[in-house]
Amino acid sequence: MKQFCLTLVCIVMALLNRGFCVAADDPSDVARLKALGAEVTLIEGNATSVSFNDCSMLGEAEFRLIGQFHHQKSLVLNGQCTGLTDKTLPNLLELTNLENLSTDRMQVTDKALVNFTRLTNLRVINFYHPSYGMNGFNGRGFVALKDLPKLESLTIAGSPFNDKGMAAVGEITQLKHFRTWHTYQTQAGNQHLTKLTQLKSLWLGQRLRHYDGRSNALCLDDSTFDVLVQLKTLETLTLNEAKLSLAGLRRLSELPKLTKLVLMSIDVPAEDIETLKTELPSLKIDWKPLTEAERQKLTAFLKKI
Repeated sequence: MKQFCLTLVCIVMALLNRGFCVAADDPSDVARLKALGAEVTLIEGNATSVSFNDCSMLGEAEFRLIGQFHHQKSLVLNGQCTGLTDKTLPNLLELTNLENLSTDRMQVTDKALVNFTRLTNLRVINFYHPSYGMNGFNGRGFVALKDLPKLESLTIAGSPFNDKGMAAVGEITQLKHFRTWHTYQTQAGNQHLTKLTQLKSLWLGQRLRHYDGRSNALCLDDSTFDVLVQLKTLETLTLNEAKLSLAGLRRLSELPKLTKLVLMSIDVPAEDIETLKTELPSLKIDWKPLTEAERQKLTAFLKKI
């Protein structure tokens, strides 16, 4: 039987203004979640973490069910979560205890992104492939996230998010960690990163080619260091999918707090990396040389014409 009422103890406490209790999660509802494929962490009978690896079958009713678990601190919606839309998103907005949220392929408009500000305890948000393929989406709506007081970490990857979106991110000045790759941003968009004066870690990856195969300008190459060296609070930097030179990488000496550099799918001679390690001994560098097949694939991806 569903627990529609508060227990007597909770009622007494509420009357005395000493607190307010929420009934424990209904075991039958937890069972329904698990039947949908969710991994559920329970603490004292309450679902504090819900994680899906495949959201492709979730719709209005399923999001309504997920939104009933008010004790959740972590919600992961991976695997084709295209059912999360402007219409279904409101079902999740009572999850005010959420601290970590991850979605994959939600189909939400820029206008609807403001809804996430209802989740005021959010600290970490990962948006993978947000609004992928949606006409008109550019990420400008992410500016609303500046009103999340506890938000420290944000990921936006695999999306038509562009320089308007980067301008929006630049307004989220409480960010300490930001990751982005495979978007439509350009070098001009990178300039907005300089507004993030508390940024400790940055993952900056290469732009995405257009859906129809057309190319666009690179968002990561040696010229990007003109922006990166302005981020004086950086402690960790990850760069992904680019051809870089020793001259460019040497400029990282201008970052006084940088202690770790991760180079993923970066085409640079091995001898240049060894030189960099010698010149910057306090910088831990994580890099491995590309195979010939990986180099050819990267070259094709970076091709502008």
